[in-house]
Amino acid sequence: MKFYAALLAFFLSLSCVAHGAVRIKDVASVKGVRENQLVGYGLVVGLQGTGDSLQNSPFTGQSLQAMMDRMGVNVRGVNLRTRNVAAVMVTAELPPFAAKGTRLDVTVASLGDASSLMGGQLLLTTLTAADGQVYAVSQGAVAVTGFAAQGQAESLTQGVPTAGRVPNGATVERELMTRFGDQATLSLELRNPDYSTAVRIADAINAYSAATYRRRTAREDSPSSVTLQVPPGVGATHFIAEIGDLMVEPDAPARVVVDARTGTVVIGQDVQITPVAVTQGTLTVRITETPQVSQPGPFSRGKTVVTPQTQIDASQSGGSVAMIGGRSLRGLVRGLNQIGVKPQGIIAILQAIKSAGALQADIVIQ
Repeated sequence: MKFYAALLAFFLSLSCVAHGAVRIKDVASVKGVRENQLVGYGLVVGLQGTGDSLQNSPFTGQSLQAMMDRMGVNVRGVNLRTRNVAAVMVTAELPPFAAKGTRLDVTVASLGDASSLMGGQLLLTTLTAADGQVYAVSQGAVAVTGFAAQGQAESLTQGVPTAGRVPNGATVERELMTRFGDQATLSLELRNPDYSTAVRIADAINAYSAATYRRRTAREDSPSSVTLQVPPGVGATHFIAEIGDLMVEPDAPARVVVDARTGTVVIGQDVQITPVAVTQGTLTVRITETPQVSQPGPFSRGKTVVTPQTQIDASQSGGSVAMIGGRSLRGLVRGLNQIGVKPQGIIAILQAIKSAGALQADIVIQ
């Protein structure tokens, strides 16, 4: 009877998916399965006089000299004056389970005083990880979206011409040592740790595993992790693929995110405000300068002077009192709109309400 009850609960959870439910794979990932950053130093050649000046960027000249030596060309003691070469840093991300021969996109950024990388060609560059091992090599044409043009009296720059990308410009040469298929115990890491979300993920997995494999396989260890026991006879990859499509409704603490620079305010769905009365007014002071010229009469020995004329006007708008409060996001937004203030005013109002103890949420200021 317990098996059929669990089976019924599982199918009811699939048919009655709550509003806002998402897949487990979208809110959690397997511990240890992540990208790894790669970095390298290289040269971009073929620039149209927009590369590094070797006098101001000595490392570019040293790299160019070392490259020519490896190719059997002796340029030691020669004063190089080329402006078609630029020293760059090359970065890429190595995805998990990347096999040898996998192609990666790389990002190229100038190190010296080059004005543009447009039309350049990245020479063969090794990419290393934090352990110092070479995992990929990159080479190819640099694609730059920005441009720079300069004349004698004016210059125009759009975007960032000193950075670009090489699509599929890197080839993986070393695989990461990742053992995944034969593991009996796995751990899911939540991208946004939360107690309720961890419990809901464990309950959804246990309902599925009880209905499918007649055993409970998940246990919440902390707000950020859920431990899984892979059922016998089932591969870890197959089990992760099955539970990754299960639906859960994630929870998050009530939070208000404020970006004072752009005037952006993001209010979470669970933000609540105890009913309060709010008034907001704006004081505007306008100062107008109208200088007048005092011209002396003819044949007089007076001097022409400028007399200042200043006019100051002060006006104050707003000041209406509005009631703000509610347990839903729609009611909160309706109350803020009644005041009729701009985003900067809303930011000040929310901070004042938080200071008064009426805002039941955290304010995050960016």
